[in-house]
Amino acid sequence: MRARAMAVDLTKPILVVDDYSTMIRITHNLLKQLGFEQVDDANDGSTALAKLRRPRLRSGHFRLEYGPMTGFALLQEIRFDPSLAEIPCIVVTAESKTENVTAAKKAGVSNYIVKPFNAQTLKNKIDAVFSEVPAPAA
Repeated sequence: MRARAMAVDLTKPILVVDDYSTMIRITHNLLKQLGFEQVDDANDGSTALAKLRRPRLRSGHFRLEYGPMTGFALLQEIRFDPSLAEIPCIVVTAESKTENVTAAKKAGVSNYIVKPFNAQTLKNKIDAVFSEVPAPAA
């Protein structure tokens, strides 16, 4: 099976979740700098889930998530909810321990970023989430 690059749709909504308003602002600004048009935020997991369950955000939505619910718990909630399960999730964390990365992968994370990060790292991780698509059948 061959893969081809897929352009990231900059009009798709993104939800940034973090319990630190400074981190939300930094990530929001980086995403806007990269050209994303619809960036929303939440400062906790409950608010994030409520926003994700709004019908307009479901289709094609992908997330960057952190939060006091723990990013891992929020990721599990998303993966267990059939209406949200297909949303790509990128976890951003200060934790780089192998066991944390492994647990996130097992829980279905789409990609993983360790703080601190910059616009290029963020772009690379988002591109990686959308870069592998099956080639059309011949």
